Amino acid sequence: MANEDAKSVVIPADIEEIVAAPEDAAKPEAVEKVEQEVSLAAQRGLQDWVPKTELGRKVMKGEVTSINYIFQKGWTILEAEIVDFLLPNIENDIILIGGSTGKGGGIRRIPGRRTARMHKSGRRFKTSCMAVVGNRDGYVGIGMGKAVDFRLAAAKAAKDAKLSIMPVQRGCGSWECGCRTLHTIPATVDGKSGSVRVKLMPAPKGVGLTVSDEAKKVLGLAGLKDVWIKSRGQTQSRVNHMHAVFNALQNLNTKKFSDVAREKCAIKAGAALG
Repeated sequence: MANEDAKSVVIPADIEEIVAAPEDAAKPEAVEKVEQEVSLAAQRGLQDWVPKTELGRKVMKGEVTSINYIFQKGWTILEAEIVDFLLPNIENDIILIGGSTGKGGGIRRIPGRRTARMHKSGRRFKTSCMAVVGNRDGYVGIGMGKAVDFRLAAAKAAKDAKLSIMPVQRGCGSWECGCRTLHTIPATVDGKSGSVRVKLMPAPKGVGLTVSDEAKKVLGLAGLKDVWIKSRGQTQSRVNHMHAVFNALQNLNTKKFSDVAREKCAIKAGAALG
């Protein structure tokens, strides 16, 4: 009997009558409402926060007052409340990773991706959600969450994104610009996830983010304003596409720049005034 319960069948997400997300989740107003609920829940959780790690206790006591200091020491953040405490202006956004059949064919993008597995008692659904957090000034994180309810999945995704937050190196790496402000990336960098390969390239001031709408959410919350991108592979898989963009930003942090390049491009990791 236990073996029968353990067997499950994953049903593809493009079968609308089985796995389409709730109609209210596909509306922009509903998505904004969920994002606000997640932010308010984080604020309420911060008021009742009881630290469980040594780093959390140091932050609560005021011994650690800057998230820059945490990354300089190489400490690992294991509590999302640490990020809420040190970055009170952090924002969150939801990546539209789901899809259902649209009018006349094609895909209607929705924020939640629902799958169903077959049990002897019937279908059991689970919703996955992808969120990105950042302060629009050099810090960004991305995460996934799964739950039966969409709002629970969104809250889990936001928490996971805060645990993966990292500083982003910014500067003026475009040879066409040379303005020495933190509006783009300092050098070309590659990223990959699954079959998706992306290349981020510095752009001159005023070009904007010439990327997909979902990638704009990631780069915008990181504090970047002008970036060119080249993508190849199955970019319709938005989960892999966003992870590839995030991987490129991670690889950017591993690049070593000389003192001359740092001075010329005004390269800085993290907040502009951190």
